[in-house]
Amino acid sequence: MKKILVIEDDELILKMVDFKLKKEGYQVYISRDGDHALKAFEEVKPDLVLTDLMVPFKSGLEVTYWVKKHYPDTPVLVFSALGDEESSVQQAFKLGASDFITKPFNPNELVLRIKRFV
Repeated sequence: MKKILVIEDDELILKMVDFKLKKEGYQVYISRDGDHALKAFEEVKPDLVLTDLMVPFKSGLEVTYWVKKHYPDTPVLVFSALGDEESSVQQAFKLGASDFITKPFNPNELVLRIKRFV
């Protein structure tokens, strides 16, 4: 079973993503901030990371940088609300993000994008 680490601080989005990914057969691990996410990553060694760009303590950009530095083969999908800085999205890709999806998003589209990588 493929493991996905989801980093999101919005409880509604988190519940929706958790439900949809588990329904699709993924093992889901949840972090509500960047610091916890890095610790969880080390314990879980997920097959894919799904992170919001704007999370507490360490941003999604910092998480992306860390994951790609230490585990370059692990795909990182980032998402962010429309209206967040376009430069953040560009920065995420420069740091090695595999894909980007705008919030709000369709859960089915999210699954299709994830299936491209795991």
